Formats: sequence, C-alpha cells, structure tokens
Amino acid sequence: MPSVAVPSRTEAVLDAVKHAILTGRLTPGQPLIETELAAQLGVSKTPVREALKTLAGAGLVTMSPYKGASVRMVDDALAHSVYDIRILIEPEAVRRSAARCEAASWESADAALDAADRAADRADRQQANREFHRALYLGCGNDLMIGILDGLRDQTALVSTAVWTRNASWEQEAAEHRAILEAIRAGRGDLAATLLEEHIRAFVDRNFSQV
Repeated sequence: MPSVAVPSRTEAVLDAVKHAILTGRLTPGQPLIETELAAQLGVSKTPVREALKTLAGAGLVTMSPYKGASVRMVDDALAHSVYDIRILIEPEAVRRSAARCEAASWESADAALDAADRAADRADRQQANREFHRALYLGCGNDLMIGILDGLRDQTALVSTAVWTRNASWEQEAAEHRAILEAIRAGRGDLAATLLEEHIRAFVDRNFSQV
C-alpha cells in the first residue's frame, strides 16, 4: 500500500515538535496546546493537529478527549515494554544480518557512530543511534522483523532522552556500540548478538526498576 504524502507544513511542524521532545525541551507529561504551538511555529492549528496525531501514532504523544495532547510519560512499564520486544527480536536480527552481509555493508553503521560522536544535541545523537541500530539489523532478510524494530525506534528514542536528561550515559553506550560492530566485522555474529542483548538489558537495568 503506498504511503500517504504528508503536507510540507505539517511535516515541518512534525519535525519541530519531535526535535523538541527528543532534546527534552518538551518534557514528558507536558501539555501540547495547539494554539500555542501554532503561534510559536507560525502556522495554523490544522498542521499542528495533524502533526500531533502522527506523533501519537509513533508513541511520542498521548491524546486524551478531555485533556488534549501531551508528551508521553516515560515510566518503568513503558521502558520494559519497548526494550523487552527489542531483546526478543533485535539480537536475532543482527545475528542474521552478520551471516548474510559483506564487510562493506557495515559502513553505514560506522558512519552512524561517527555522527553520534559529533552530535550537537540529544536529538541528533538519538538519530545517529537509531541509524546505527538499524544498519545492524537491516540486512536480516526478514521484512517483518525490520518493520517491528523500525516501529519501536521513536519510543526507544523517547526513553533514552528521558534517561540522558538525568544520566548522561551515551559515552558508555557508544563504547558498547563499537564493541558490537567490531564483533560483526570479525565474523563473530553470535558474539555480536550476545553483546547487543547485554547492551539493551544493561541500559534498562541501570535506569529502570523491575516491573
């Protein structure tokens, strides 16, 4: 089914609000008032309303018929829900990618690590991290796996942003990323999958209570 084109004005609002959420400028639980956002961004309420609907679909915004829209709260339950699914699927996807792909296929992962090092803010770093993880699982050969993991990317970024606001752990995570990529390049797909699972589990264990 072909994707529906998003009007350029709505897309601009979408990008602006998403960037504000992923830099922490709009904080979890903060109300997103259409008239205020429209005035700040110099648009009518219509593209704001459409952008908020899209962000709700991506899991970054919650919509209430009584309270309106707000930035999604990040709690232990959300973190475990998102990361449990990643633990179940992503290591296996990376193992399959490592078995199928040539060494040149990992250049985009390496470029994403460099982009994360150069990132100007949390949103840029989140984007680079998402591109790194996607580069690792993209070659798994299973479109459903890829679709599920792609669908979790924004919610993963929301959780990470909330964590980085109180615990700037991205340097540790970057070192773990490089170890995973080194294992893949060494032809050790099983080790890479194990390191990835440990990487995901460690992030949750450091920052969220058990549920």
